[in-house]
Amino acid sequence: MNYYSEIKNELINNEITKKVKDYSKNRSDLTTYYNVGKLLSEAGKHYGESIIKEYSKRLTEELNKKYNERTLRRMRQFYLTFSQINWSPLATNLSWSHYSELLPLKDINKILYYTQMCIMYNLSKRQLRERIKNNEYERLDDKTKEKLITQKETAVVDFIKNPIVIKNNTNKEIISEKILQKVILENIPSFLDELGTGFTFIRNEYKIKIGNRYNYIDLLLYNYEFNCFVVVELKVTELKKEHIGQIEIYMNYIDKTLRKATQDKTIGIIICKKDNKFIMEYCSDDRILAREYIEI
Repeated sequence: MNYYSEIKNELINNEITKKVKDYSKNRSDLTTYYNVGKLLSEAGKHYGESIIKEYSKRLTEELNKKYNERTLRRMRQFYLTFSQINWSPLATNLSWSHYSELLPLKDINKILYYTQMCIMYNLSKRQLRERIKNNEYERLDDKTKEKLITQKETAVVDFIKNPIVIKNNTNKEIISEKILQKVILENIPSFLDELGTGFTFIRNEYKIKIGNRYNYIDLLLYNYEFNCFVVVELKVTELKKEHIGQIEIYMNYIDKTLRKATQDKTIGIIICKKDNKFIMEYCSDDRILAREYIEI
């Protein structure tokens, strides 16, 4: 088999297809690069690793377009990565630019996670790069990663990162809950993304009356995927026992006054400066999550 001729024909046909059928450019690219990757993998088995360097030089000269070694190796990795799992990269709306960001990650589970995020949120290449840069996958709980690998059912709390990254564009030092709240509100979409999927903002300083006193929930959210309210309390100190008692009262209030019979129970998130694992280990209510925050 003449691997070089097959590879050259694949690339030429792709260029022709993209000129004639503009609407199918992306799918044509992915199909071509997958097929080229397969041919490169087979050619390497017959002629060794140096064959990529030879093919790169010949393709660049003959097609008058730069096909460097890195690009060809990326195509081969594209094939090797997705040929080994039950997943078709052609069935998604991701572009080759997306995969060029994903393939250097090596870990297939990490690649599949970010692929899912791209599909769910229609992420651009820039947005994907930002999530990878912020180590979003690494900040997931190990149990959540296991659920993703085994394709088990997940819960709303599974995708809340730890620590949460809060973007501070105000140049203000976060020394109080009020300032922390202001920083979050100035970039609420980024904050909601840190929490996971399906979160929407209802309001800040949500006023409730308990007994004869008014209290204010720092942030009241709703998760439309898991059909529940979410109470968020902000603390600039380590987690304390009284913080858990406070958020439990707020969660119970929302359950009694806002929650409908068709909705799931309210969950609570305490965002604090430092996570106190001892308290969380013995917290009686597993609907309460404590998360550290870091500023960037």
